[in-house]
Amino acid sequence: MPTMNHDEWRAFLSAGTRTAKLATVRADGGPHVAPVWFVLDGDDLVFNTGADTVKGRNLRREGRASVCVDDETPPFAFVSITGPVTLSEEPVELRRWATVIGGRYMGAERAEDFGRRNGVPGELLVRLRPEQIVAIADLTG
Repeated sequence: MPTMNHDEWRAFLSAGTRTAKLATVRADGGPHVAPVWFVLDGDDLVFNTGADTVKGRNLRREGRASVCVDDETPPFAFVSITGPVTLSEEPVELRRWATVIGGRYMGAERAEDFGRRNGVPGELLVRLRPEQIVAIADLTG
């Protein structure tokens, strides 16, 4: 199976509005998976979530996560990233990134609305720093 190089996996993650499927570990050791909207900042995958959600609690407790972003049409490519997360509740940064993320998924005309909605106290800004990357360009070959 052909793998993607650095520029290719970054382009794949930045294309369109694919969601990342975020995998975390619950307090009882069980898995938890949920979709998240995200953007890249350098190689970091950046997203936000509620501090008191299952995702937020798991991320705070474990400090690590994995995501998988896939293309559901042939050739069924995907990128999987695992690494440590950093969390921030800093209001200016939270609002800024919530606006950028909202713009990617809902369009520039609605970006500020999503920044106001998601860049508020009680939300977390999450940065996933890649330590392990699996990037497959074609699962049909």
